[in-house]
Amino acid sequence: MSLCNTFPTLFDLVDATDDGEVHGVKKEAYWSVVDQCYLCDLCYMTKCPYVPPHSWNVDFPHTMLRAKAIKFKQGHVKGGEKFLASTDKHGQFAGIPVVVQMANALNKTKPMRKALDKTLGVHPDAWLPDLATKRFRWSAKKQGHATVVTNGERTPGKVAIFSTCYVNYNEPGIGHDLLKVLEHNDIPYVIVDKESCCGMPKLELGDLDAVAKAKEANVPQLAKYAHDGYAIVSAIPSCTLMFKQELPLMFPGDADVKRVQEAMFDPFEYLVARHKDGLLKTDFNTALGKVSYHIPCHGRVQNIGRKTEEMFKLIGQSVEVKLNTVERCSGHAGTYGVKTATHPVAMKIGKPVFKAMAKDEPDVISSDCALAGHHIAQGMSQAGTPAKALQHPLSLMRRAYGLE
Repeated sequence: MSLCNTFPTLFDLVDATDDGEVHGVKKEAYWSVVDQCYLCDLCYMTKCPYVPPHSWNVDFPHTMLRAKAIKFKQGHVKGGEKFLASTDKHGQFAGIPVVVQMANALNKTKPMRKALDKTLGVHPDAWLPDLATKRFRWSAKKQGHATVVTNGERTPGKVAIFSTCYVNYNEPGIGHDLLKVLEHNDIPYVIVDKESCCGMPKLELGDLDAVAKAKEANVPQLAKYAHDGYAIVSAIPSCTLMFKQELPLMFPGDADVKRVQEAMFDPFEYLVARHKDGLLKTDFNTALGKVSYHIPCHGRVQNIGRKTEEMFKLIGQSVEVKLNTVERCSGHAGTYGVKTATHPVAMKIGKPVFKAMAKDEPDVISSDCALAGHHIAQGMSQAGTPAKALQHPLSLMRRAYGLE
């Protein structure tokens, strides 16, 4: 199983027919195939031989998306799944004193995990993120100290930051590390004035109306920054991909969507391009040691190359970095990795990654996708090779600069 469980499920259905042919599969059985697709897009990118320019013009993940949209419209998506995909709803408790501590503590107890299993379909053993005691958007400076804009051939000289739900509500430290890296490089930044969930969790459910609503909340705001010459940076690969690929596919005639698409950057896509423009400081002074780095699926689908790996190698020219790069799906895939029905499958998919990340006993493991990072850490622990530390690549870059 090198990708998701969709095709193994399909092949099992075919093998169970009387003549071993696809025409013998009952139509209602195909929903079990659809449920295993978590829209990583890697079959389209790396496996399927029938993608354009082939005459069949197959786009399997977006065919599955159409099926998910039909399923949602027909009312077959459970309330628990809808709630799990409503990141703005359960994130609203982040930053509220006492409530956060109580919620985080309860989520680690067996009675609460049993209740979550029963009510929301969350597997009792799945890792769940804590709520942040301080939201990123509440605690971050709305704009940086730098004021001089230095544009490069490849990069705008100022950055607008789309915080993302996860950074805002769960791990604000990732966002603060990004700010420190930008400040160190004298890059003016602003936090986007208003934002909502990018819509990716709703897309995975097939709730396209909610995706359109999120688009209407975000794109007009972001388009203003794009029009004013900002690079728009998002530290969560799924969110970046939403603006780079999914919204442009859904709204191909929307000029603002196109403008945002062209201005959107992965953090390391931007920073590596900044280096190629001769505008990134390379005064790294702190060794990172042995780093096992995981490239997430939604980073690969952006077609930008291995930019975070490039940055680790650049850091390694100044200080010690022994890099082990793993390019394979971790199996987490948003809510797929926490659901009762699919968490065991997610752990199975991730086994080769857990093993590869443990190679040579790294000092730290890292992934651009924070959720994948925690999923990998859980898998490594269960395999008896626990990670010594888990840090986001932006946190490691800040550390390499020696920034407090």
